[in-house]
Amino acid sequence: MSAKVAVITVSDRAAAGIYEDKGGPAIEAWLRRAVISPLEVVREIVPDGRDSVASALRRWADAGGADLILATGGTGPSPRDETPEAMDDVVERHFPGFGELMRAVSLREVPTAILSRQGAGTRGRCLIITLPGKPSAIDTCLDAVFPAVPYCLDLMGAGWIETDPKVCKAFRPAK
Repeated sequence: MSAKVAVITVSDRAAAGIYEDKGGPAIEAWLRRAVISPLEVVREIVPDGRDSVASALRRWADAGGADLILATGGTGPSPRDETPEAMDDVVERHFPGFGELMRAVSLREVPTAILSRQGAGTRGRCLIITLPGKPSAIDTCLDAVFPAVPYCLDLMGAGWIETDPKVCKAFRPAK
């Protein structure tokens, strides 16, 4: 069973067409490098704000058939950065280790990583991960956390993801 990934860019300026979305394409490019199994990637741009982000997360997790949602942006300290609060409104279970690891690896590159509020959680059989908005930070974070994603999806009964071990060595226990 192939997996469906929804990539959601959270940005007022990108949603208004004022700013080019760089986060969504960066996530899709990373996925295309790392995933070797059949994969459907859909992208959406939504404005910042708790309600708009929560609505998009619910739509893709519930009716959109996404096995995995990767959201980029809206996780910083700015007043309109409410992606974590939207996650709180939507997810049924939080997995704090994702955010902890993303901040830890990002701190090796920039001291402002402590301002990041990335995280992960599940809604039904959908894993939702929030990522930073900067393409290089997206790569850093996906390199760190994605090895756990395929097995997490397996345990949830979601779509199958197989990675290229030269790009991302996914962990699955020996049978």
